[in-house]
Amino acid sequence: MPRKTSRTASKPQSNPRRWSQEVTARSDALDLERGVFTSDDPRRIAQSLKRSAERSRRRKATPFHSAMSMLNLYINRAGRTLPARKRRVLERAKLELRIVFNRVN
Repeated sequence: MPRKTSRTASKPQSNPRRWSQEVTARSDALDLERGVFTSDDPRRIAQSLKRSAERSRRRKATPFHSAMSMLNLYINRAGRTLPARKRRVLERAKLELRIVFNRVN
């Protein structure tokens, strides 16, 4: 009796940590400042993202949407491995990003 094969071709598994790195480097993402997400100051993160979004030639959306998308990508890709303290800083950076772009309701 022949073995059943899956319908999709099997491809070698790449390192999952490299996926988000490649998205950041090669997509129409922002040209981020080095170490932007390592800061403990939400306002500094927001201002850096704003600068990057306004200077970037690779973005397709508005600067605000590009900056918020990059911040959300970072938070979502970190998932459960993101420490609670760092998650609070990054969530606060979202609010600061709205403030620096004058998008507060």
